[in-house]
Amino acid sequence: MEQAITLNHKTKLKSLIQKTSDLLLNFIEESYSGSENVLQNQSINDLIQKLDAPRYLTEGFGSEQEIAEFIKTYLHHSTQVLNPNYVGHQVSIPHALSCIPDMIHGVVNNPTTLYEMGQSGATLEHFVINWMLSKIGWIQNENILDFKDHENKPSGFLTHGGSLANLTVLCAARAATSPDSWKEGNAKDLVVMGPESVHYSISRALSIIGLGSDAYIAIPTDDNEVIKSEEIASIYHRVVENGQKVMLMVANACATSTGYYDPIQSVGEFCSKHDIWFHVDGAHGASALLTDKYRHHLKGIELADSVVWDAHKMMRTTTLCTAILFKKFKHQAQNLQQKGSYLFHKKESLGKDSLPYTLECTKAPLGTKVYWALAIEGEKAMGQYVEQCYDKGHEFYNLIEQSKDFEGFHPPQSNIINYRYRPDLFNNKQQLEIRNQVIASGKTYITSTEIKGVRYLRSTICNPLTEKQHFLFVLDQIRSAAKDLFDINSKWS
Repeated sequence: MEQAITLNHKTKLKSLIQKTSDLLLNFIEESYSGSENVLQNQSINDLIQKLDAPRYLTEGFGSEQEIAEFIKTYLHHSTQVLNPNYVGHQVSIPHALSCIPDMIHGVVNNPTTLYEMGQSGATLEHFVINWMLSKIGWIQNENILDFKDHENKPSGFLTHGGSLANLTVLCAARAATSPDSWKEGNAKDLVVMGPESVHYSISRALSIIGLGSDAYIAIPTDDNEVIKSEEIASIYHRVVENGQKVMLMVANACATSTGYYDPIQSVGEFCSKHDIWFHVDGAHGASALLTDKYRHHLKGIELADSVVWDAHKMMRTTTLCTAILFKKFKHQAQNLQQKGSYLFHKKESLGKDSLPYTLECTKAPLGTKVYWALAIEGEKAMGQYVEQCYDKGHEFYNLIEQSKDFEGFHPPQSNIINYRYRPDLFNNKQQLEIRNQVIASGKTYITSTEIKGVRYLRSTICNPLTEKQHFLFVLDQIRSAAKDLFDINSKWS
């Protein structure tokens, strides 16, 4: 059994924390400078050996030096999302100080679904939730400190990721539309409607809850993968005539592939007219609510019955951290109708429990991470950061359009940019091969997506240090990759 911490233990811990801190600072400085590759490509077998993982698993770390070497190797082979040449997946670029809440949690290890188990973390979670509810427009700023629940009051909680959040929302919509499903199984007539560009987690969640992916009724989208709102009515009436019941309508804010927002106002008004649960999947794009310049993309979001908002995409919060927000607490309260006497029982509480409403029994203090990310520089600075990322997305698109050997998709609405290299020469398969060659070089990081059957290279601009020279570097890396693969003259002016 581990002994009480002694003076010697304290000395060793302090020394190791200092060494770890130095290594992390070096990693941050190296990443910020852009002097090293974004990623070091290694096979899993080679990296296992470099980490000396089998030996440490068997024998344990033998010294502080071995621990420091392990951390150093681990960091060296971690993708540098802080590197300004990283323009890849929709992953947060945490502020340098964002690691501190994770460090605190590593010591206190307080779950927050039960207030009595993690009062500080639970308090900050409910405070952050109220703040988010105020940004949507569901509560007034003066009510941000009101933590009492009643059935028609907005509410919510945090969970680990958008996929889990969308699953939770679908369960809640099912409970509201077909309350007997929890005990008797799903009614056969339930369906969900939304754009054909909906995030894959919706289809996955439909299968998980037993409705099946065929229960998703896809509404056609335009060239930007934005829902054609003029087609909603005819499809809805056809669904009703077929004897089906729409338990939820989804709108993207924004589409993961293109970064375009659905017309939330018109979709919401249709749902209100026909008494349909309206869900806004704002995993990536809800953070535009913090800006003056881009919040118009979310006009009408207050009409939603539920909103998903990822803090780990555009709020500089470490992964994972997603808000599930309900316009009415009753929808949150009636969702999961399960009993567990060791957890669910009447008791006096000084705070609030989220355990009865979340799919997670034990949950990290996610609210602390969001609060900390906001408090580092203040709410206004976070809005400026989101606006800056969107602005830089437009800047990158303009550079692409000015380059004769690149073709941009459409002018972006957000910080998600799609483009193709030499579409006159390279087909869909070759565009993907170019992307993979870029990744193999490790000097930058881009992604890829398919839009209406056309393969595009794709970038998400989240790093505040990414500037014009980095965009030009990315384009040169794509040219170089194409030349290496296909032996062409890629130096167009």
